[in-house]
Amino acid sequence: MVEEPKKIKMSKLISIIVNCYNGEKYLKQTLESIQKQNYTNWELIFWDNQSTDNSKAILKSFNESRFKYFYSEKFTSLYEARNLACKKCNGEFIAFLDCDDWWYDNFLSERESFFSSKQFKFSYSKFHFFFQKSNKFMINYEKEIPNGEVYDFLSRNYVVAISGLILRKDLLEKINFFNKEFNIIGDFDAVMKISKMEEAYVIQKPLLSIRIHGENFNDRHRKMFFKEFKKWYFFQERDSFFNKNKFFFQKRLLYLFIVSITPRFFRDLLKKK
Repeated sequence: MVEEPKKIKMSKLISIIVNCYNGEKYLKQTLESIQKQNYTNWELIFWDNQSTDNSKAILKSFNESRFKYFYSEKFTSLYEARNLACKKCNGEFIAFLDCDDWWYDNFLSERESFFSSKQFKFSYSKFHFFFQKSNKFMINYEKEIPNGEVYDFLSRNYVVAISGLILRKDLLEKINFFNKEFNIIGDFDAVMKISKMEEAYVIQKPLLSIRIHGENFNDRHRKMFFKEFKKWYFFQERDSFFNKNKFFFQKRLLYLFIVSITPRFFRDLLKKK
C-alpha cells in the first residue's frame, strides 16, 4: 500500500499569487500543484486581469475554500496586476506562480527553515525548464548557487524565476512593490533592489518547472525583453552595487540586443531541446 504524502501545517500563512489573463491552457496543472502542497497553511489569491476564456470556470471547478478569486476592474500591466493582488494577501509571506508553470509537492515545505529565520527575507530555488514542444526538462543552473548576499552573483548569473520566489510581504512594501511600468522584467528589478538590502535563502534542488512554449518565448517577447532591460539599465542608480557590476549588465544588454534581432537563433536552439 502506497502511503499518502505527509501534510504539514505550520503557523506561517503563505499567500500565493496567481496572475491570470486568458491562461486556461495550462491552468489546471498549475492549480493542482498548489492544492497538492504538503505544507497546508496557505491561501491562493487568484487575480483575473479581465480574462475572456474559461480561466474562472477552471478555478471554480476545484471547489477549494483556500482559492480566492478577484476580478480586476480594468485591464492593467502585469506588474500593476501583481501589486493589486499583493494588497489582497493576508500572509506574512508571498509566493508567486505563473499560470503556465507548476510547483512540486514540496515547494513550500522545503522552506521550513526560511519561514522561521530572522536572517533571510527572501528565498528561491533551482528549477527545471520544461520545453513544451519537445516534452523535455533541463535544470536552470548546474553549479551551486550562493546563499546570503547575492547581488554580485545575480548580476552575472540571474537564476531567479518569479514562480520560484517567496518573500516577506513587508519586504515588498519596503521597495514600494513592483515597478508597474514593466511587463517582463519587473521581478528582476524587484529582486535586484531586494538583494542590495537583504540576504537570500537558496535551495539547491529544483522545486518547480517553468514551461517554455510559443506564447511566452517568441519574437515579440524577446524584443520587449531587450527594450525593458535597456530602460532598466539606463535608469539605474549608479551606486556602488551597480558600478561594481556594470560590465556584466552591459554584456547582458548586448546579448539581449543580439537575441532581439536574430530570432532564428533561438528557434534553432529550441529545436535541439
